[in-house]
Amino acid sequence: MTTQQPLAVGLLGAGRMGSFHAETLAHRLPGVRLVAIADPTPGAARSLGDRLGCATAYTDIGELLADPHIDAVVIATPARTHADLVEAAAKAGKAVYCEKPMAVTLAEADRAIAAAADAGVPLQVGFNRRYDAGFRAAHEKIAAGAIGTPQLLRSLTRDPALADPARIPPWTIFLETLIHDFDVLRHLNPGAEPVEVFAMADALIRPDFKDRGLLDTAVVTVRFDNGALATAEASFQAVYGYDVRAEVLGSAGMLTMGDVRRTHLTAYGPDGVAAECVTYDQHLFHDAYVAELADFTDSVRTERTPSATGEDARAALAIALAAVQSVTTGGPVRVDKLQDL
Repeated sequence: MTTQQPLAVGLLGAGRMGSFHAETLAHRLPGVRLVAIADPTPGAARSLGDRLGCATAYTDIGELLADPHIDAVVIATPARTHADLVEAAAKAGKAVYCEKPMAVTLAEADRAIAAAADAGVPLQVGFNRRYDAGFRAAHEKIAAGAIGTPQLLRSLTRDPALADPARIPPWTIFLETLIHDFDVLRHLNPGAEPVEVFAMADALIRPDFKDRGLLDTAVVTVRFDNGALATAEASFQAVYGYDVRAEVLGSAGMLTMGDVRRTHLTAYGPDGVAAECVTYDQHLFHDAYVAELADFTDSVRTERTPSATGEDARAALAIALAAVQSVTTGGPVRVDKLQDL
């Protein structure tokens, strides 16, 4: 492949997030072509392909990976399939972008990382908040020393509603939701690594699903090796909207980022003061989702290391697994003593 040739990308998974990524690959990135879609659900890939002008659709993911004309793949399948698909794609010689979490056990993460390294292909993981303008600016300021040494950090994710709880696997709140926050805490504390985790979680929204392993509300504290203390929290029912924010207090100042408001408009009327809130992640992070795929495809072309690596995914996963172990045991867990699931 030369730099003048369009980058040929295949999509694995034609669901909600896969459809957004497909639109980005098809229409939003110059020099990139969406050339194939694979989804085991009958008709899903074909339907999405027809809408976006992508002629090749598979129900067998292996057929897409075997196509020698595909340079890279974007994995947007269910979380528990990610690690195996990263490994298979790397072995097929494809550059890999994988939605978070890259894996749900450390052993899986290590296999995925090793497969990409052995094949010599880029591996990027979908930590989209790194590409949001506010979060990105905060990271750059912290790395430049603008607020001194980070001392207290906070990150939160609150989804607007708990939909279809019967389909949510156990420990999702840590492995799929707070995994973003764990990456944010590392990203906003550059060069530091977590050493100890303590977590509390419960089923406060749907107590009737607790026996099935669904925890819908959680708070996690993390101690870093530079002394910084951090908290991450999540709720599956913020009735006012989709709420993602973070804060870093340093020795010389503070940064806050994230806003639940759709715009900066505030309405003042007879019923009081009101603002229109975001209720969907693809609205809040639309530009960040596009930017992360732009970064991935650029890293493939230029053969540089992606900005959110498999090692970053493993580090966030270690915090998530320590949180799971902490809830199970009722005590703090040292990350270096972590027991894999």
